[in-house]
Amino acid sequence: MTVTRSVFLSVFLLFASLVSAQRSEVGFGIGTFNYTGDLARNYQVKNLKPAGTVYYRSNISKVVSFRATITAGQLGAKETPIDAFAATRNASFNTFLLETSLGFEYHFLDWRDVKRPMRYTPYLFAGLGLFGISGYDVKPEEYSNVQLTIPFGGGFKYIINPKHYIALEVGIRKTFFDYLDNLSDGDQTRKNYQYGNPNDFDNYFFVGITLTRTFYDIPCPKNPYK
Repeated sequence: MTVTRSVFLSVFLLFASLVSAQRSEVGFGIGTFNYTGDLARNYQVKNLKPAGTVYYRSNISKVVSFRATITAGQLGAKETPIDAFAATRNASFNTFLLETSLGFEYHFLDWRDVKRPMRYTPYLFAGLGLFGISGYDVKPEEYSNVQLTIPFGGGFKYIINPKHYIALEVGIRKTFFDYLDNLSDGDQTRKNYQYGNPNDFDNYFFVGITLTRTFYDIPCPKNPYK
């Protein structure tokens, strides 16, 4: 078992021991992936790719929730030249990315209070995850196609009815990996231009709209004669 998988398993066991939910939620969402790295130094609309997510959430308290998510989709970009070397390289990539993560949400308002006339809340989330990539030749001597990521971001939730609500979420995925675009340092003495900046890790983003279904736990009746 690799160090990355060991860390993720340890975090999963820790989170699982904290979950004591009175409500469980499941949901799905659609949205887009985007990327920043050697080919695109900032978030660019032209690099949006389709993605989707499914998730499970347990409400630990009125404002804190535990969540487990699976998110997948296409990730890609084309060169945005910043100098003559990048223009000559003219690189691009298109890969499939699958992510699984565990984390917590913090809601700024007690949005589940039935006495509140407005049923909404902004929220923040953070956690730990793993992602895998496929779609181009992996270089096993240089890197693994399964890597660690730190997802974090925020969103806004609105209740449709007591069992359903929608949310708009914006998430950043911090990685410690420089090969999302299949480019890194390379051999610069060969002048093949197929290299990037090895000191600047690649990151990716998920922006989406989600729909959630809430399930209420019904307590079992107690025996009054005990």
